[in-house]
Amino acid sequence: MTLLHMLDTDTASYIIRGRAPAIETKLAAIPPSRVCISVMTRAELLYGLKRLPAGHRLSLGVRQFLKLVRALPWDIDAAEHYADIRHQLVMSGQPIGEIDMMIAAHSLSAGALLVTNNTRHYARIKAPLTLVNWT
Repeated sequence: MTLLHMLDTDTASYIIRGRAPAIETKLAAIPPSRVCISVMTRAELLYGLKRLPAGHRLSLGVRQFLKLVRALPWDIDAAEHYADIRHQLVMSGQPIGEIDMMIAAHSLSAGALLVTNNTRHYARIKAPLTLVNWT
């Protein structure tokens, strides 16, 4: 079975900016059907657009990226994983951002590899989260 690769927001940003040939090479080697983002990453990218002036050069790149890469909807399993992750991180005194916890939970529920440059951050999660860094 070919694994699903869920791109974290930082990886998506590298791709959109076009400044990461190593990431683009790895991405080109994976069938598009095996690449996705969390709907939470979509939300973060759209929020980023709201902060840019109208007509900014990144607007087109983000819109094009969102047309090409499938965003998985949040589901009940993701919510269950999120509760576990948040509890574990809060109890250990090492919380990470809410959206990052949601993306990690979503990756777990989808059975996807989480592609991120932020592996140290996500490594705090004790769940069987598989992290891949393409940078």
